Amino acid sequence: MSSLPRLLFALTIAFFSVQPVAAQTPWKPARPIEILVGVSPGGGIDRTARLLQRVLTEKRMIETAASVVNKAGGGGTLVQAYLNQHAGDGHFIEISATSILTNQITGKSPNNWSDFTPIAMLCDEYIGIVVKADSPLKDGRDLAALFKNDASAIAAGIATSAGNTNHITLALLTKRAGGDAKKLKVVVFGSGGESTTALMGGHIGVVATPAASALPGVQNGALRMLAVAAPRRLEGPLAGVPTWKELGFDVVVANWRPVIGPRGMSAEQVAYWEDKLARFTQTDEWKREMAETGAVAHFLNSRDLAKYFATQHSEFKSVLSELGLAR
Repeated sequence: MSSLPRLLFALTIAFFSVQPVAAQTPWKPARPIEILVGVSPGGGIDRTARLLQRVLTEKRMIETAASVVNKAGGGGTLVQAYLNQHAGDGHFIEISATSILTNQITGKSPNNWSDFTPIAMLCDEYIGIVVKADSPLKDGRDLAALFKNDASAIAAGIATSAGNTNHITLALLTKRAGGDAKKLKVVVFGSGGESTTALMGGHIGVVATPAASALPGVQNGALRMLAVAAPRRLEGPLAGVPTWKELGFDVVVANWRPVIGPRGMSAEQVAYWEDKLARFTQTDEWKREMAETGAVAHFLNSRDLAKYFATQHSEFKSVLSELGLAR
């Protein structure tokens, strides 16, 4: 080969060797989406899922149809098993909750958060503690003093399992007040509605529940919210409720709303859903939901959500270990 053809050959090889690889085609759904919920219809998680489904489809934010699929049972293990039957498939996402951490810590579920794909955080629903309107407990300091002197002196209702964020809120308040959280007299109910009914009937003295769930009772005057476990006062209808931090007790606990997918999702699938969910949280419908329920928008992308899960897992495990509930 003469010098000129050899030079042209070398230049051709060099040219193609430095060309960028063609960008991979972004993933998008090719068939209907299933938005999974690990509880029965009704309640906060289901409400979030149905609003997401409605906004995504009505605003044509996704390319296919979407439906909400309820897989209640087993403390969330049923929906988790179903989700991971579709490993690596971006057509399945779940609206989850803090139970993805607490159920594993307390031994109710064998699955840790890392057995799934973190996609995005949507919002926080901070935990409030409520009493009947005519309760002798006039404010949060009264309850803290009671817990300090004898944590078993009053029955506290929670839903739907021991060791959840409602329970953690009561335990942290007792601990911060100087009482013994192990002595708490906690009564577990099947739903928030059942715990409120028991409170109104005088069978228990207080209820710890996501503030949004107690809002109707507060607004109609049947209930009083002593304080909310938020870092700052909530806006909207609960703006008049003090935080525990205001009252001198460092208690911040939220029942948050993350979106997860099955294990093994690709980076392209995660990026697709990060984009759609970020856009969803900017809609008027979502902002109105936050204003009406007292929830607080808290968007995190996949990487930040994974870090948040790890930090919250450590904090929850510390509290639940002290209560003797960690396995």
